[in-house]
Amino acid sequence: MQKEYRTIKEVVGPLMLVEGVEGVKYNELVEIEQSSGEIRQGKVLEIHRDRALVQLFEASQGLKISSAKARFLGKSIELKVSPDMLGRVFDGMGHPKDGGAEIIPEKSVDINGTPINPAARDYPDEFIQTGISAIDGLNTLVRGQKLPVFSASGLPHANLAAQIARQAKVLGADSKFAVVFAAMGITYEEADFFIGDFRRTGAIDRTVLFMNLANDPAIERIATPRMALSAAEYLAFDLGMHVLVILTDITNYAEAMREVSAARKEVPGRRGYPGYLYTDLASIYERAGKIRGKEGSITQIPILTMPEDDKTHPIPDLTGYITEGQIILSRELYKKGYNPPIDVLPSLSRLKDKGIGAGKTREDHADTMNQLFAAYARGKEAKELSAILGDAALTDVDKKYARFAEEFERKYVSQGFDCNRSIEETLNLGWQLLSILPRSELKRIKDRYIDTYLPAKE
Repeated sequence: MQKEYRTIKEVVGPLMLVEGVEGVKYNELVEIEQSSGEIRQGKVLEIHRDRALVQLFEASQGLKISSAKARFLGKSIELKVSPDMLGRVFDGMGHPKDGGAEIIPEKSVDINGTPINPAARDYPDEFIQTGISAIDGLNTLVRGQKLPVFSASGLPHANLAAQIARQAKVLGADSKFAVVFAAMGITYEEADFFIGDFRRTGAIDRTVLFMNLANDPAIERIATPRMALSAAEYLAFDLGMHVLVILTDITNYAEAMREVSAARKEVPGRRGYPGYLYTDLASIYERAGKIRGKEGSITQIPILTMPEDDKTHPIPDLTGYITEGQIILSRELYKKGYNPPIDVLPSLSRLKDKGIGAGKTREDHADTMNQLFAAYARGKEAKELSAILGDAALTDVDKKYARFAEEFERKYVSQGFDCNRSIEETLNLGWQLLSILPRSELKRIKDRYIDTYLPAKE
């Protein structure tokens, strides 16, 4: 039941105070109607006795509170969902922005979702192929996992996001795969890049895009990832699809939260972010997963730029606690011209062991992965030693490790943003690189795999 009030008392920035209200609930949608008939929207942020604090979705300029009336709609923000969403572009509030027709919905869903019962969760253990060797071979993505990308300003995380969205797939002929892509606080130029890239490659046909631009209201930015996840939950658990959700940039989302928190005069936490940043991020990340008895799944790749390249900043720090690992981009590799500049040593996928091996990728995957990590780490040490003491200080084996590290970065990590490698190609490339080293150094690989897969020396 809708209730109308003409008791708007105050507007400060994006916040509006309505007095004398009854039966109003937290998160309830509000319409503010001007005497001219113009309608703006907001939602209830706080209720105290008979007062409701409303957050406006649009700017408050030109709002005449003396003649305006507030209408409480008795429901929270909802997204209209349908299979026709695939291939479409929406704004941050779920309205079409590609010039196409309105969606004819099968149903409307609350964007805040409902938590997955922990007892009903299924363990993630199926491989997702992204076509990127540094991820597939060494930091494997598993269906139902949350694996964030930690980037920094100026690094090509947008290109990496587009590449993953374009190339990712679940191996197996009968799998229905979809991508939900949500961009928060991006520039018009970046939005144009994503939409253009998806259209150029045909990836848009299996993708739902939500675009919140930098000049859109902060409150819309807070709704955008929830819109995307609501669409993903419908595709995954109603239509039985495997859905990859890419959220970029989580830092812009957290900045919007800080802005709203400051407007509400809340006591700030670390670096001025609200004290509930951890629980709020968890309410987004924990919407990934698989449910027992349901065919579909949601896999999440949140992308965030670390302010000042600082891993201990609250946003990457809290994200690392909630998610199952991280992919870290390296400024050093980017300066060398290597793309995607994934720094494999500090990167980590905590579920990689569950998604690899015979029947999933290949029997030799785990052993070669461990050997590549160890050899690259030793090769980097050898290169550092050479830089300080000169090549003469290196043993013959050290020189081979140093050469391995260079070739590994140039061939394995740096593959470009248009190269889509199968898992077999990635594993075979790993063996080619390992053939630089003497067989006696391959201590982490079983002899039978070396006999089967190691290429003959030229």
